[in-house]
Amino acid sequence: MISPSANEASAEVDTSHTKWFEQEVHLHDNQLKAYLRGAFPSVRDVEDVVQESYLRIWKAKLDRPIASTKSFLFQVARHLALDLLRRNRVVTVEDLRDLPAESVMEDRPDAAQILSYHEKISFVAAALAELPPRCREIFVLRKFKGVSQKELAAQFSISERTVESQITRGMRLLDKKLRQRGLDGFSVDER
Repeated sequence: MISPSANEASAEVDTSHTKWFEQEVHLHDNQLKAYLRGAFPSVRDVEDVVQESYLRIWKAKLDRPIASTKSFLFQVARHLALDLLRRNRVVTVEDLRDLPAESVMEDRPDAAQILSYHEKISFVAAALAELPPRCREIFVLRKFKGVSQKELAAQFSISERTVESQITRGMRLLDKKLRQRGLDGFSVDER
């Protein structure tokens, strides 16, 4: 059985330890949470890391004096967050079981490819707008609408050779405009 003096000494240690915790550890609660959220954004359970840090610093204080409480607290929290991230990176065999069912690669283009495509379309539209009106009209009808040279010749009351000449002229001017914008090798498909 513990003597009354031993109980008093234990209660005194607990009280001083509690005061130390409130004044030197818990004081940094908001700052510690902000640090963890900023330094480890993929850690979802910041509260758990903080609570575990408190537990470990409490136990460490029981064993030995701590020179810099704040520094030690942040170091413990950092190590716990890193351990948590490492554990989450481990892939179990169960995780691999359903891997073939998952699509590893997407068939659709990524954001950079979509942006590049839209940029090219804008350049083509701007270059088309700069073509002479008749050349542009014939070029668009032939290349984008699929109207035959014979139909275009009849529609514009010109020879098929003139239609071909207008399309060739449009191709050259378009190619020149696109090359000026750095789109070498970008061409409109022949029909």
